[in-house]
Amino acid sequence: MLNVAVIGCGYWGNHLIRNFNSSPNWNVKYIADSDLNQLKKMSVQYKNIIAVEDSNIIFKDNEVEAVVISTPVSSHYELAKKSLLSGKHTWVEKPLTSSSEEAQELIEISKRMNRLLHVDHTFIYTPAVRKIKDLVYNNVLGDILYFDSTRVNLGLFQHDVNVIWDLAPHDISILKYVVGKKPVSVSATGKSFHKYSSNDIPSIAFLTIEFEDGSIAHINVNWISPVKIRQIIMGGSSKMIVFDDMETVSKVKVFDSGVEITQREDIYDVLIQYRTGDMYSPAIKNFEALAFECTHFYDCIVNNIESETNGESGLYVVKILEAADKSLAEKGKPVFFD
Repeated sequence: MLNVAVIGCGYWGNHLIRNFNSSPNWNVKYIADSDLNQLKKMSVQYKNIIAVEDSNIIFKDNEVEAVVISTPVSSHYELAKKSLLSGKHTWVEKPLTSSSEEAQELIEISKRMNRLLHVDHTFIYTPAVRKIKDLVYNNVLGDILYFDSTRVNLGLFQHDVNVIWDLAPHDISILKYVVGKKPVSVSATGKSFHKYSSNDIPSIAFLTIEFEDGSIAHINVNWISPVKIRQIIMGGSSKMIVFDDMETVSKVKVFDSGVEITQREDIYDVLIQYRTGDMYSPAIKNFEALAFECTHFYDCIVNNIESETNGESGLYVVKILEAADKSLAEKGKPVFFD
């Protein structure tokens, strides 16, 4: 059993504390939050855990082997850097940092200190996404042509990041895990319809990512939709997948559908035919993603292996988010990667 501390007791921090506390692999020694009311509320619920306002107490405690950071994005870099430099394995809520330079530095520190840097891209540990990865790996879809994602709902508005930084990391991390292609360019358009906290923070945005093999990804994120939609469509040259996270049973459906182009003797005579075949929903194991992720984090530390969502995967996501922000500021002008 390893000693762990959780910094940040908000909405997601609450879920993290619950899962780490119920795991047989972990002993939650500390919880920390600068919001004393929130900290008091959690300390009443978890009387066996030491509650502290100052996270430096955690970094100075040599008995703490791992730190989990679930705080606003702007604080991730500073807290993660302190954690790694104090010799602790570090779990950081998505997105990893506010900039790619910060993410790169954390990666370098983790390597120098020989400590695990894990990014909380929770969807990677869901049974549905892992099944999709298995289907892609086994070439069930053929060549991946496009990735089309819709992640919309009414709220929650964030005060420190726009809708892209809040919602798109989920889809970008899934894209990285399942497809793993190198992006060539990112373009983004969006709009802020409500001014709050003295800032115009975009609440709706559309991202387009082009890859070196010619395939494309489109991501629609929105805080002001009347309905909650969590859907990804992946089109392949052989088959297509629909992943609907709002479904309770058949979250993943595989369609034997596509387009076939045949050519007659005359070079200009091209026939486009649509193929519509069977649809099936593969069996998917049922387990809580966050509990599985907590076990994965433990296994990586104990066995000295890389996390499936390591610092490099976090950097991949941050680079695309940065490029999207630049494109957004230039009214959708594509931003190209080196």
